[in-house]
Amino acid sequence: MVFYLADGTPVSSAPKITGSSWLDTGSASIGAIGGVDAVDMPVIRELLKVWRDKYPRNAIRGAYYDCKERFKDFGISIPDRIKSKVEAMIGWPELAVRSLSDLSDLSDLQGFSVTGDDTLGINELFDDNMLDVTAGEAIVSAYKHSCSFLTVAADPDHTDRIQIIPRSADWSAGIWDRARHRLVAALTITQSDDDGRICGFNVWLPGRNYVCSARMGKWNAERYDTEFDQPTVVSLAYDRQMDRPFGHSRISRSLMSLVDAGFRTVVRMEASAEFYSVPKLWFLGANKDAFSTNTWTSLIQAINAISADEDGNIPQIHQVQQASMTPHSDMLKTMAMLVASQTRVPVDYLGITLDNPTSAEAMASAERRLTRIADRQNVSFGREIKRAMGIACALREGQHEIPDAMRDVYPVWAPTREISDAARADAFTKIADKVTGYADSDVGLERLGLSHEEIVRLKADQQRQRSQRHIDQLIDSVTGSGKDVADGGEGTAQGE
Repeated sequence: MVFYLADGTPVSSAPKITGSSWLDTGSASIGAIGGVDAVDMPVIRELLKVWRDKYPRNAIRGAYYDCKERFKDFGISIPDRIKSKVEAMIGWPELAVRSLSDLSDLSDLQGFSVTGDDTLGINELFDDNMLDVTAGEAIVSAYKHSCSFLTVAADPDHTDRIQIIPRSADWSAGIWDRARHRLVAALTITQSDDDGRICGFNVWLPGRNYVCSARMGKWNAERYDTEFDQPTVVSLAYDRQMDRPFGHSRISRSLMSLVDAGFRTVVRMEASAEFYSVPKLWFLGANKDAFSTNTWTSLIQAINAISADEDGNIPQIHQVQQASMTPHSDMLKTMAMLVASQTRVPVDYLGITLDNPTSAEAMASAERRLTRIADRQNVSFGREIKRAMGIACALREGQHEIPDAMRDVYPVWAPTREISDAARADAFTKIADKVTGYADSDVGLERLGLSHEEIVRLKADQQRQRSQRHIDQLIDSVTGSGKDVADGGEGTAQGE
């Protein structure tokens, strides 16, 4: 079966995305599924339709991110021999994603701050699922495809363990509940065969999940009741708006068009270089028989001579000057400036060197635009991650809603801007002089630049030192009391 992308490209001739295979959208046209309640089938069909509609565009964005987009030629100035062999070489889409994800990546999520004792086991869940590492994939996918998902469920091999797994948008689909501002249903594809046909997916609904699989052309599902008041899935979105609850992609249509223009510019530059790589010579008045069949040998010989013609006229030689690459490079620089404006990425990051070097203040101002976006995204991501952690705590305790104690739990992010140690220490000292208890608080230590792990270790060391001092005081007290009693006894004895 052959299926097509949104731009009309057959998948059989389209580039393959690194790390995943193309999926057959036709395989998502599923009829009945054994084991699924009749009331749930319309929602499942709607989820499959959402995935079919969104997958082609997500696949195209993935191809641009991996620098494997196809070459879109106007068919005017580029020879077919060159056009058939060129490969994508402009990595602006990846830069647009990574420049922001490096600032708000979940690797900067250092943990959770819990007011009082960690009775919910938040830090245990965080470490058990390695969210500081694995969930970073969800951030990159959100910037790439506009959104990603975190699914929360019990480990099938260890029912007492809760798994929080990131899911990419190109293998997932969701339906948004505008009234409650959360997902009302979600679907995550889990398996596909070598031909790209879907053979396994999970459906996440309020109170229940379905694990669907195909065997011998028939679909069956296993139902797992969660009795939870919402799907155990959260959505991470970039630039979520009221009309776009699943956000926007950093690889926008305008960025892809600019990449196509830059791709053509570089190929035209290379075609011009190929054309003028060997000097183009014109001999006026010379017979063609005066040249050997091996033109290259004639060009590199040290001495060449052509005799005059029968009328005594001496042949004249003219060399066509090499075309300038300046128009191509200027156009490529223009494309890069437009990309920088579109993505808020400093133009220096795009490999373009301006005539006047950018000052440090100008670079800091350009980077500040990204850090402001990252700060805003950290708030949005933090809310959803906190909700996922609350769902995990509820599932582990067998509760039907997020515990109220989650209100006292806050995600801890590393600063998006780099601040010198001297500036941190100066601010810390000035605030600590004005606010009682600030120096020993987690807030103050975070402001000082210590990571969440370092704060935990520091608190443990301080507690250990206080415990040791208390033990030493008790020993001194006991030893001192015994000495007083002994002295008093001797005095009494002498008095008697």
